[in-house]
Amino acid sequence: MDKEWVGTTYGNGWMHKWLIRILKHTDVRIWYAFASVFIVPVCLILNPSYGIAYRYFRNRHGLSSLKAFWLTYVNHCLFSQVVIDKFAMYSGKKFKVELEGYEYYTKLNDADKGFVIMSSHIGNYEIAGYTLVAENKPFNALVFYGEKESVMNNRNKMFADSNIRMIPIKNDMSHLFVINNALQNGEIVSMPADRIFGSKKTISKVFLGATADFPLGPFSIATMRGLDVLAVNVMKVSLKSYKIYITPLTYDKSASRKEQIEELSEKYKGELERMIKKYPTQWYNFYEFWSSSNGVSEYKKQG
Repeated sequence: MDKEWVGTTYGNGWMHKWLIRILKHTDVRIWYAFASVFIVPVCLILNPSYGIAYRYFRNRHGLSSLKAFWLTYVNHCLFSQVVIDKFAMYSGKKFKVELEGYEYYTKLNDADKGFVIMSSHIGNYEIAGYTLVAENKPFNALVFYGEKESVMNNRNKMFADSNIRMIPIKNDMSHLFVINNALQNGEIVSMPADRIFGSKKTISKVFLGATADFPLGPFSIATMRGLDVLAVNVMKVSLKSYKIYITPLTYDKSASRKEQIEELSEKYKGELERMIKKYPTQWYNFYEFWSSSNGVSEYKKQG
């Protein structure tokens, strides 16, 4: 089965503009309900994401078939809410955001040296870009090059008065030069560390009880300059609120480069597992993430 992820927001420009205008004058909860009743069931029938999410709950979390089926539905409902929230923000709506570990971000932001933020495709990371203030140094965020033009335009509008710029991830790897220059200038670089873009170099990790491949690039970039690293995950905690978790990923900078990459990637994986255990239904990697999706994991959801 093809494991490659190709991601872009569903719909075209006029649909996105229509949705933004509607959300400007209506409560998001109306659209949550609409998506849950009319859109999600169709997706579960027609989209292969159903089977992928079901196997994630069944095999990686060791749940019963009935509970895995129910949480697959909940997972898709929450994903639809995240998408609606994104367009609601484009329309000018605000969400309550709680910060945990913000002092780690401010400390690095006040320092002269650049640093790396590693994100994941869980929760709603885009909200971090509208919440974490980049006053002292530019904030560079890597984004998928194939995203819809309307989405990119709305992001640009949201970032117009901030110190944030987007770096499209391209197949020709030209984004690496932009990243290198940004870090050399003491800037912030934010990049996803759970999906493989461009370069096919990976590092294998036992994640939720089975082997998964993570992109080598983010860990290599950080250790090349011995940079400090933060894991930032933004999780939906209620209908109209989110919580941003900021966690330092420390590693021995005096160790060999190979050992640094191994330790840093292990720390990132551990933090991602911690978030997934806490918010199992907010995992939004809808492709075959694990090397073998048929083996049942020994991992059991706690709590």
